[in-house]
Amino acid sequence: MRVALAFGTVLEHRTAWRGAPDASPHLTSLRVSKPYGDIYAGHSRRRARTVPEITAERDLVVEDAATGFCGAVLSIERSYDGEFVRLEDATGRSRLFAMRAAAFLVDGAAVTLIRPTQGSQAVQRSASGSTAVTGLRARTALPSRIWVEGIHDAALVERVWGHDLRVEGVVVEHLEGLDNLTDRLADFRPGPGRRVGVLVDHLVTGSKESRLTKSLGPHVMVTGHPYIDVWEAVKPAVVGIAAWPKIPRGQDWKTGICAELGWGTPREGWHRVNAAVSSFRDLQAPMIGAVEQLVDFVTAAPVL
Repeated sequence: MRVALAFGTVLEHRTAWRGAPDASPHLTSLRVSKPYGDIYAGHSRRRARTVPEITAERDLVVEDAATGFCGAVLSIERSYDGEFVRLEDATGRSRLFAMRAAAFLVDGAAVTLIRPTQGSQAVQRSASGSTAVTGLRARTALPSRIWVEGIHDAALVERVWGHDLRVEGVVVEHLEGLDNLTDRLADFRPGPGRRVGVLVDHLVTGSKESRLTKSLGPHVMVTGHPYIDVWEAVKPAVVGIAAWPKIPRGQDWKTGICAELGWGTPREGWHRVNAAVSSFRDLQAPMIGAVEQLVDFVTAAPVL
């Protein structure tokens, strides 16, 4: 799973023993109570950490632990200084990183990337870049929900994150407009284990959208992207254009876009946009990050 989609460690008390086991013949019969384990094995902080090895299959999404750069695996490259993995982020930037032990994070946990072996079976990836779960059975939906503004938003989320959402049991519903948010929350009554994540278009400082989504409580998370419409969250090159046209304020955005690009009606334009998207690589980074945050939020275990 995502992805993407931090962890902590609880440390034991430091032992006061410093004597060598053969310092006195009387120590051979000394019995140590079980809660302390083997006091001669050294403190757990000094023991080597066991870090799992993961094959660096193409499209595996990882984070470089040192820099925070997050991207999908493109290739493995060898140089005089060892092996490197090339990662590509959601904006299309790619960088090389040395494949050192415990140098990467997957789902927040440290891993060591290794080169795929010849004949190894490639890991199947979902459209979001997470590990695909085969033989998935339908599961009871979680009480928590993800809400989006309209049908097009819901369709794009399903197209890219549908597999992940079915694995987690998360239902996506559309609000039919952000103006309905307050009433829907009053009916839903969010609480512990019953969270709501809201994906908002054009969530920028000072906008109507930002004003409508303030102070909604600890069980509601609002994320969004800066684009006027979710169509614009699709990379222009994916739909065969150099850039999304600028539409004058006051004019219906979808109608203006279709007129500028010669796409016919908004219905016909939507078919073009929807058909062009096949994975997270086709979306702009703010859209990817916004959805990943919501999935993490609504699937998190309730805090007791």
